[in-house]
Order: sequence, then C-alpha cells, then structure tokens
Amino acid sequence: MMESAMVEKTVLALPGKKVSVPRVFKRVLQVALAAGLTAAVMLVVMLGNGLLTGRGASLQGGITTWLAFIKRPDIYTTIVLTAIVTVLFVYWQRDRERR
Repeated sequence: MMESAMVEKTVLALPGKKVSVPRVFKRVLQVALAAGLTAAVMLVVMLGNGLLTGRGASLQGGITTWLAFIKRPDIYTTIVLTAIVTVLFVYWQRDRERR
C-alpha cells in the first residue's frame, strides 16, 4: 500500500494574516527577501558613497554603477549563498534550542 507524500507545512506571517505554506516555499521566499535586502543596502551604500565623495555623481549615475556591480555573477552568487547559509543556520539553531 502506498502512502501519500506529506508536505511539511509551516506558517508564513504576512501583514494582516498568517498563511500555511510548504516549508520549502517559506525558505526560498526568505532567501529571496534576504538577497533583495542585501542588494538594497548595497544600493544605499553606493549612492551614499557617491554623495559623500562629491564626485558630482548623480542619482542616475549611482544606480547605473550599482546595476553594473549587482549584475556581476560573483557578487550575485555571494549574496544568494550568504542568504541561503544564514536562513539555514537560523533554522538549525532554532531547532537545536527546542530540544
């Protein structure tokens, strides 16, 4: 007799409500959000650097520089890999604390 494969569910807290989603989906979403936040922080840092150094950098020039930086495969890979390791480590620590 074959048993149906059970998908582990977890709760994803969204503004105003909580949704039950597969655990893998939640992890992928968390990694994507962490990578996006990292890219956004890098944008702020690069724009701030352009403003503070006074090289006459415009907002458009700063965004162009950021896009050239963020599209590099090594930078993108580092951001995503760091996000994956961080999410997995946090959940591993949390699971160990529960025991």
